[in-house]
Amino acid sequence: MVIKVFLATASGSTAIKKKQQDVVGFLETLKVEYTPLDIACNEDNRMWMRQNVPEDMKPSNGIPLPPQIFNEESYCGDYETFFNAKEDNSVYAFLGLPPPPGSKKARIEEDEEAEEEADEDKDEDSQPMSEEEEDLQSEEEEELRQLEDEDEAEAPEEEEDE
Repeated sequence: MVIKVFLATASGSTAIKKKQQDVVGFLETLKVEYTPLDIACNEDNRMWMRQNVPEDMKPSNGIPLPPQIFNEESYCGDYETFFNAKEDNSVYAFLGLPPPPGSKKARIEEDEEAEEEADEDKDEDSQPMSEEEEDLQSEEEEELRQLEDEDEAEAPEEEEDE
């Protein structure tokens, strides 16, 4: 999976530059591999970005501004949605990436998976038995009772001292 960040290296807007630096800096801090794609110097990148940002995510003028973030062909969001994911500590989910091993989120997911497996095992154990299983269990219980009866019969009776 390749994270693509569409940027404008030759932007005259300080606000856009700051947003781009924030996204790139945060991805680098998390050690998330990404590919920066310049829309100022590459018309193909600009056209691809504009065509692949969903209509409902485009601004009213129809032209999305950088930074725009994709996971391969899948749209993740713009700066605002990235910022919200960052604030919610859900950047990996926002990017469509699994949390790194050893992270708090990864441990929580591992614990949840273990609980689900335990629940599934419990559900399998609690399913009604077939007639064959019931017969087998009854036979085993009967054998156990017979063994217990034999053990009691063989046990020497203790004499009481007077």
